[in-house]
Amino acid sequence: MIELKNVTKRYNIPGGSVEAVKELSLHIKEGELVVLKGRSGSGKSTVLSLIAALAKPTEGEVIVDGEHISKLSDDFASAFRLHNIGFIFQRYNLFVQLSVFENIITPLIPLKLSKEEVEARVEEVSRKLSIEHKLKQEVRLLSGGEQQRTAIARALVNHPKIILADEPTANLDAKLSTEFIEHLKALKDKKRTIIVATHDPLFFDLDLVDRIIELDGGRLCS
Repeated sequence: MIELKNVTKRYNIPGGSVEAVKELSLHIKEGELVVLKGRSGSGKSTVLSLIAALAKPTEGEVIVDGEHISKLSDDFASAFRLHNIGFIFQRYNLFVQLSVFENIITPLIPLKLSKEEVEARVEEVSRKLSIEHKLKQEVRLLSGGEQQRTAIARALVNHPKIILADEPTANLDAKLSTEFIEHLKALKDKKRTIIVATHDPLFFDLDLVDRIIELDGGRLCS
């Protein structure tokens, strides 16, 4: 499903460059729930960005569902994300002045779906995440848990094959973190491929996690 082949990601900085990922190779099967473990700066977020085609490797290849996404142009990379990826960002990346409904439909705008189809999809995800009663409310007025559920709904509304979550519990209390894990379980039951980048120990002993991949300095820990 997802394969990184000898991938290095190098960023230019004043006076030189830094390697966020170094000669990394890994394979993730369809339907797996994998945790990327590591402290801040270990390369977890960069790996998610590479899989989502938000970044291109400096060296090596990224292959998702048989497609060499590291070679895609920006337009085709956007189309790939639109149809395959649901990304749950650490700080949600919501448009706080817009309503919950307007935030959720963002990934659907390029699809040019009918109004009826858009409303049906929003109704489906908002009902499952118990925010259907908040659709008209501005995001800035929501609680942290409601914002999180809005972010998850937005990530799921395009029916993606792959869910990527970057430090999803970093800003949540214990109760909301437990709720998030229940959402992950429901997604896994639907055979979605899920990758969670985190240093939260809450994830390290969960039965629903298939594998934990530890990174340090952009490399796999042996």
